[in-house]
Amino acid sequence: MSWRPRNKRGRTRILPWAKRPKLIAIIDEGESTQKSLRKLLESAGFVARCFGSAEEFLESDWHCEVGCLIAQIQMPGISGLELQARLKAEQCNIPVIFITGNGGARMRIQAMREGAVEFLATPLDCQLLLKTVRAALDM
Repeated sequence: MSWRPRNKRGRTRILPWAKRPKLIAIIDEGESTQKSLRKLLESAGFVARCFGSAEEFLESDWHCEVGCLIAQIQMPGISGLELQARLKAEQCNIPVIFITGNGGARMRIQAMREGAVEFLATPLDCQLLLKTVRAALDM
């Protein structure tokens, strides 16, 4: 994984350490969703890293480097809400954006009460997602 963003020609731009973009973690069991989200975020100048599960993310120690987390709310194993609670218990205050295909109002309310930045339904509005990510990174 390179920390160096690419310019329009695909060449690496070297940024000073202080200007290094914050990492955005994408947690979703679907490879196609991971690739789509990573491609969208990188096209907007962000650096993204994909994880297939909340367990994989927690075991990676990347949560110390993450500026924002985009997670599927319903996943096998640890759910998005459980992940949010674990991070909060570890005092790891990462802004979380949840995505879901079928989350109900009760789930949305719980996520937002626990500090989620946003709860977005699929299919995702790409511009809204990018706007939400920018807002989360400015927190």
